[in-house]
Amino acid sequence: MKRLGTIFIKNLKEYRKKCGLTQAQLAEKVKVTPHYIGMLEMGRNFPATELIERIARAFNIEMYELFVESSSPAKELEKLRHDIMIEIKKTITETVIETVREAFEENIKRCSTK
Repeated sequence: MKRLGTIFIKNLKEYRKKCGLTQAQLAEKVKVTPHYIGMLEMGRNFPATELIERIARAFNIEMYELFVESSSPAKELEKLRHDIMIEIKKTITETVIETVREAFEENIKRCSTK
């Protein structure tokens, strides 16, 4: 099993790039310097719990996900759950929009025939 620090470094870089953030952008979001983010990614520093929480929030993930290897079943299940929830929300939103659109069209038809 890899050390947690090594997993954290790998995931920090991975999630930052996945979110399309530069070190400077992430630093701004979590209120540290870009140099400090660079030091974290090189394994020269390790963040306090409060910073780990801010980093996780910036990536829209749970804190523990920064310490789970990407090939682990738990991480794969969490990703699957996340993707399913996004699809459900999208489907619900599309359904609501379609229902509202149909209601407006029906009201327009009724109003125009009077």
